[in-house]
Amino acid sequence: MEYRPSIKRKAAGFSLLFLGVLGTVLPILQGFLFLALGLFVLRDQYAWAHSGMEKLRRRWPNQVAGVESLEGRMIGWFSRQRERLRLTRRGPG
Repeated sequence: MEYRPSIKRKAAGFSLLFLGVLGTVLPILQGFLFLALGLFVLRDQYAWAHSGMEKLRRRWPNQVAGVESLEGRMIGWFSRQRERLRLTRRGPG
C-alpha cells in the first residue's frame, strides 16, 4: 500500500479521532461515528489506520462501501466544479 502524505488530511483525521474520543465520554457526541470517520480519512496516511479500516470493512462491509462510494462521488463533483470555475474565470471565448 502506498501512503500519500497530506497535512490537511492528517489534521482532519486527527480532529475527527479527537472528537471520537470526546464522544466516548460526552453523551452529546457520537463517539464511534467520529472514530470511524477519522480512520477513514487517515487510512491512506498510516498503516494502523488502514488496518483499522480493514477491521471496520469486515464488520460492516456495506456501510464502508457506501462511504467509499460517497467519497468517489464527492471527488468527481468537486472536480467538475473546479473545471466550471476555471472555464468561468477564463470568460467567453
